[in-house]
Amino acid sequence: MRSIRLLLASLGQALPVAVALILPVQAAPLADSQIPQQIILWYRNYDSPAIQALLDLALTKTPEYGSYTLKRSPEMNQGRALRELANNNSRAVQVANVAASPEREDDLLAVTIPIDGGLLGYRVCVTTRDMLPRFKGITRLADVRERHIRFGQGRHWPDTRILEANGLDVVTHPGFETLFDMLEGGRFECFARGVSEVYYDLALRRDENLVIEPNLLFTYTMPNYFFVGRQDIGLAVRIQLGLERAIADGSFAEFMNTYYTQPIEALNLSGRHVFHLGNPWLPGGMQGVGKDVLQNTKVRVHLGEEPGARPSPND
Repeated sequence: MRSIRLLLASLGQALPVAVALILPVQAAPLADSQIPQQIILWYRNYDSPAIQALLDLALTKTPEYGSYTLKRSPEMNQGRALRELANNNSRAVQVANVAASPEREDDLLAVTIPIDGGLLGYRVCVTTRDMLPRFKGITRLADVRERHIRFGQGRHWPDTRILEANGLDVVTHPGFETLFDMLEGGRFECFARGVSEVYYDLALRRDENLVIEPNLLFTYTMPNYFFVGRQDIGLAVRIQLGLERAIADGSFAEFMNTYYTQPIEALNLSGRHVFHLGNPWLPGGMQGVGKDVLQNTKVRVHLGEEPGARPSPND
């Protein structure tokens, strides 16, 4: 898989943290121009305060690569954004933060540090007020299936295959905003959103009819990474280096605390019924620094071992 770590290793330039803290990586020469590098971030990431802040942190930690400006990409769905990256269309988009999958790691360069410590794989249901009774009394995954709770997901999202592999009904659409309309139209009952993003989603939507179901939590191992086109090695290395420096100096932990501690506590994760779902397509990049960050997030302390890589039985 074409993660930036594996690419550098294949070039004989592995990037251990100790080296990254001292030297710029040869794949991205020092900037010799005062003209800021323009970096186009996928619009949904740009509009997310947390994701934009983390990319900005990584770039700020690498001043030897020159100045930069972040620009919002044109609005496009996730599938198109990834195609533009794969086609190296740097005029449309250069960086996207999305969930990892083997195909995405093959087609693009992945900076294999989960940007939220793996919290994207911890999912709660966004539903409507009148559908809340459908969830009352659910304590087993079998209850979810027997009550025919349907899950709304993006057509191109890795979550879709994970949920289906665990025997759950999934309704898809390529448009993120359209999925909220479909939820309110009764096309499905649960729009499964990551605990690191759900409050931001609802604040953006500003719809009092949408609520977070209070008792259920679905978990699966699914890191989300910054991805760039496979020819944009210099940018990938810069982001990797910046994130590793942020982890080493504690500013990554400060970022996590600033953007994710409050929503995790508000969601009362430890008080929910937890359903561990398997991810048969678990990416191979969850190693090294990314794995350490994933294991040390507060939510994993509360909930114990991370789920396995096989679908849960029909209990």
